[in-house]
Amino acid sequence: MIKKLSVSFCLMLIVHLAKGQQDSSNWYTLHFQLTTVTQNHQTIKAPYSGVKSLQQKEKPATSLTASVFAGIRLFKNTELFVNPEMAGGEGMSSATGIAGFPNGETFRVGSTKPVIYLARAYLHHIIPLSQEKEWINDDANTIAEKIPKKYISLSAGKLSLGDFFDDNNYSHDPRKQFLNWSLMSAGAYDYAADVRGYTYAFVAEYISPQWEARVATALLPKEANGATLDWKYSKSFSWQGEIVRKWNTEKNNSTILRLIGFFNRSKMGNYKQALEYFPVPDVIATRMYSRNKWGWVINAEKKVNKNSGIFGRLSWNNGKNETWCFTEIDQSASLGYVLKGNNWKRNDDELGLAFIVNGISKDHRDFLAKGGSGFMIGDGKLNYSPELIAELYYKLFVLKGKITISPDYQFVLNPAYNNDRGPVHVIGLRFHTEW
Repeated sequence: MIKKLSVSFCLMLIVHLAKGQQDSSNWYTLHFQLTTVTQNHQTIKAPYSGVKSLQQKEKPATSLTASVFAGIRLFKNTELFVNPEMAGGEGMSSATGIAGFPNGETFRVGSTKPVIYLARAYLHHIIPLSQEKEWINDDANTIAEKIPKKYISLSAGKLSLGDFFDDNNYSHDPRKQFLNWSLMSAGAYDYAADVRGYTYAFVAEYISPQWEARVATALLPKEANGATLDWKYSKSFSWQGEIVRKWNTEKNNSTILRLIGFFNRSKMGNYKQALEYFPVPDVIATRMYSRNKWGWVINAEKKVNKNSGIFGRLSWNNGKNETWCFTEIDQSASLGYVLKGNNWKRNDDELGLAFIVNGISKDHRDFLAKGGSGFMIGDGKLNYSPELIAELYYKLFVLKGKITISPDYQFVLNPAYNNDRGPVHVIGLRFHTEW
């Protein structure tokens, strides 16, 4: 762990010194982030366990990510963004055993050693649709400039669809907001991504002050939760679309509504077929091209006043074929509240509380009950109940906002939809810095 932090600190120092030597021109952007999350849970009730169960008792688990966000303007209205990233550590029970997993910063990979990889490398181009412009500040993968209030945006390359779809000002970034997987994105939104959350995609967007619309097509992994993407696009692909309506965005009572639909086709296994043909269900053995997974998301947020806001999501997918990319949730509902620290003279601090209900389809639950397992859950048996989660965090700003420390508590009832196991009390601590 010390070695991981040392390497990350060196990267952070290099980036910080480099920024100090550069002028304030706006032809480039350069940012850095480092996040560590440590979590543990108490000894849980577990009369039986399977290959993907949350362990009854375990040591604290720590994850680490460090990212460089670099971008340059190649020519007018066209930019290139490149993001090297390092990730290491692990989640509790190797990020298995809970469908709405408590740490959105972990990946479902076996190695705990830090690995450096290319997270994003994509081109971004805008087509102006209005003469009126507004200023956007320099940020991660955002170059400071004046942009039209109405425009078409085109992005292509290696990217994260989570950067474009299912956004939410109160619940979308596990490095700064809620940590739970089914709060950083809609639980049943099985969006295209490899095991680390990235894919090759093309995204087209229409942006205006009141409306947004976007559509994307992307590659899916060769296997569920896979690290290798399937380039046989005629057989394996993903499409998603989103419409956004915004009200009173310049005021302290703004409202945003997002509607999302998605469709995935790949070499998926089928839960019902796995039950029919194998004594112990093996969904992998039933995989074949032409299988589909589709669904929808309703995502809403409301700014109550300048210091607080509420949000909620509803999501659903058809749940007949195996979960392919995100997590093993076929229906999900979440509701939360975020409060700034103005009332106790800590203006930048933040308190968040959210509740989640996750469920799965009948085929999915029958598959698990007969001893089947997916890439995240599988207790060998199943006494089905919806997975219920509550999360509470407090984000404490230090060093003029450059560092945040966030104690986090999550309560999980019926982990992996199993009434025979748990409940689980998860205590966590997040450290985050960005420059």
